[in-house]
Amino acid sequence: MHASTTLTDNKRIDIADVLRGFAVLGITLIHFIERFSLYSYPEQTNTFLQFTDTIIWDSLFFTFSGKAYAIFALLFGFSFFIQDNSQREKGNDFRGRFAWRLVLLMVFACINSMLFPGEILVLYALLGYILITVCRLSTRTVLIIAIFFLLQPIEWGQIIYALMNPEYVADTEIDAPYWAIVNTVQQEGSFFEMCKTAIWTGNIANMGWMLLHGRVTQTVGLFLIGMVIGRSNVFPYSEKNIKFWVKVLIISIVAFFSLYGLVLIFPDFISRETLLVPVTLMFKSLSNAAFTGILFAGVILVYYLTKFGRVLHQLAPYGRMSLTNYLSQSLIGGFLFYNWGLGLYRYTGITTCFFIGIGIFLVQFFFCRWWLRSHHQGPLEFLWKKATWIKIGKNN
Repeated sequence: MHASTTLTDNKRIDIADVLRGFAVLGITLIHFIERFSLYSYPEQTNTFLQFTDTIIWDSLFFTFSGKAYAIFALLFGFSFFIQDNSQREKGNDFRGRFAWRLVLLMVFACINSMLFPGEILVLYALLGYILITVCRLSTRTVLIIAIFFLLQPIEWGQIIYALMNPEYVADTEIDAPYWAIVNTVQQEGSFFEMCKTAIWTGNIANMGWMLLHGRVTQTVGLFLIGMVIGRSNVFPYSEKNIKFWVKVLIISIVAFFSLYGLVLIFPDFISRETLLVPVTLMFKSLSNAAFTGILFAGVILVYYLTKFGRVLHQLAPYGRMSLTNYLSQSLIGGFLFYNWGLGLYRYTGITTCFFIGIGIFLVQFFFCRWWLRSHHQGPLEFLWKKATWIKIGKNN
């Protein structure tokens, strides 16, 4: 049993850092095999590499695509609760500071989006205000709101409208023209052309993609579930919490296979694309959420109940510096693959990109361990915290 203290002297919860590190690792590997949203691959003639390309792509997307970001979103809501609750215990109202913290996050996000037009922090900075809105509501009310958003209300609206209007045809590629512009600059543009295009056109393309794929409403729901996890105090090791995560694991497994099976058979029963697309998206989103539950509960149970927990614990420093790692990988990836840098997109297939991603993860991993020997936080985490608590006026 791995029962190391989960609430350390600086009040960090180790398992949350492990989960955050696990999520950023998954995000990193997905980004590298995607070449940071640049899907132009050289023709692969080697049969063995064709095989490994397919295995790596399918395996990583099945395991992490939509799930690593979901874990990240859960922990975003959880972190808000920890900060808000800590300040409430001191008699302070954290909501104003968190609103300012989201403004600062938007600054980081805009810088990152100039380097990588597929980043997620712009969405987090915009949607984070929902946490401020609901944080004083009862847990039951927060759960109801979370479920409402996880059930994809936009897609429900599309389905109802399509049923009422048989001639309605939805535009499922509103983001495509913007991605075409971005991809051209990725392949041919300079660094400044990339920054100029990505900050506006790239964000439009990215937001359009997230709207079309249900990421916006799902992220809201996950934020709120993360906050409920914090309220419920289910992270620290205890017999009660272990039983809870076992239940979550079992329910998630049953839900995933049921939902995933439905996604596979819908095309056989729904011929009208305007109905098939939102129905499939809804159930795929829910199946991804269920698989996220498998990963989330699975990591927690392995961490606490097996010897492999010591290995997982090594991810904690990497998770503590998640913002630094997430933003720095965009700069590294852009330099490696885009035209303004080395332009490796012309030469690297999926297998090669996977091993490059592993290499970059290891560099960041060992840097985090070295950095945290003499610092309490990563460099960007430190800046974010300092700017969050900047004094305004004489009484603050």
